[in-house]
Amino acid sequence: MTERPQFYRFHQGDRVLPFAASEYDARLKGLRKIMADQGVDAAVFTSMHNISYYSGFLYCSFGRPYGLVVTATESVTISAGIDAAQPWRRCHGDNITYTDWQRDNYWRAILSVTGAGKVIGYEGDHLTLVQSDKLSHFLQPKSRIDIAPATMRQRMHKSAAELDMIRAGAATADVGGFAIRDAIIAGTREIDVAMAGRDAMEAEIARRFPEAEYRDTWVWFQSGINTDGAHNPVTARQLKVGDILSLNTFPMISGYYTALERTMFVREVDDASLKIWEANVAAHEYGMSLLKPGASCAEVTAKINDFFEERQLLQYRTFGYGHSFGVLSHYYGREAGLELREDIDTVLEPGMVISMEPMLTIPEGKPGAGGYREHDILIITEDGNEDITKYPYGPEFNVVG
Repeated sequence: MTERPQFYRFHQGDRVLPFAASEYDARLKGLRKIMADQGVDAAVFTSMHNISYYSGFLYCSFGRPYGLVVTATESVTISAGIDAAQPWRRCHGDNITYTDWQRDNYWRAILSVTGAGKVIGYEGDHLTLVQSDKLSHFLQPKSRIDIAPATMRQRMHKSAAELDMIRAGAATADVGGFAIRDAIIAGTREIDVAMAGRDAMEAEIARRFPEAEYRDTWVWFQSGINTDGAHNPVTARQLKVGDILSLNTFPMISGYYTALERTMFVREVDDASLKIWEANVAAHEYGMSLLKPGASCAEVTAKINDFFEERQLLQYRTFGYGHSFGVLSHYYGREAGLELREDIDTVLEPGMVISMEPMLTIPEGKPGAGGYREHDILIITEDGNEDITKYPYGPEFNVVG
């Protein structure tokens, strides 16, 4: 009878990574300093964002657990047999494949790297209660330390290679934006416009990154009442003359998310809507001018709040004014410590990347009803910021169709 292993190594093909090996070595060096400072013997990562950040591998869970184990000398991704050697080809370091012949071989594979009775670092914002119990059962840790906050702080500061990737993403988002603008005609469905933008971005990513994996690029294109929420999905609603529109393009490149968001109108804009739109554009420009080294997220938020309050519009604000960029997506990852909100006191530093995206939602039945949102991505520099979003904002360019 064939012996069925609990885990094994299946390595074939050539390694293909988003960044050079030296980039991952630098990230792991920073992680190992975090581990040493906190007395962690082995870090067990379970989230898509940290596994991707430290190894380059972006997993597809489909109900199966994945991991990355980092010790003082090793970095090992843990993947399911269904993926064969793809995780090894797409990761920096070693890879172990676990089998499903026996329940919890995932944890047995992790144990083979960590050993029992060690101080284990884990992600408190991701590890489920079920997997947390299994970590304790299989690894028998001497103690456990939540290292998620420290890894988030590390991810906030982008390397030169990351900044190049993010610039490429912002340029790709602009490509999607122009394709959407060209597709807007009264009578067209939201879904048709969204597909035009998505297709243009996927082709651009393939052109710029011929060795990448292509997945997860998407568009939210909303019209009329559907613009009231920033994350409202696409529908088959047909565009009408005078409709408010919200253009949102999201290219995904090797786990790195970027975005372009713009208010638009179909062919004409009424006076009440124009007044709200121009106020939001003014807040957007003011907000971008505030993004400088030394400013705290809370301070920037308070100043934009005052700007809207003076115009009696603050009650229509729907969320914070911006957030960090890097390894993140709409279904994984977020550097929550770098968001423009009242309760975040993080101070901006050179090398951070953050959006400015004020949004006002005017309820149906009121003059100017709809959601207004502009969104640029800015890199914090030594003395200010670099706006890497190039698609124009405002009424002059975005009354279309």
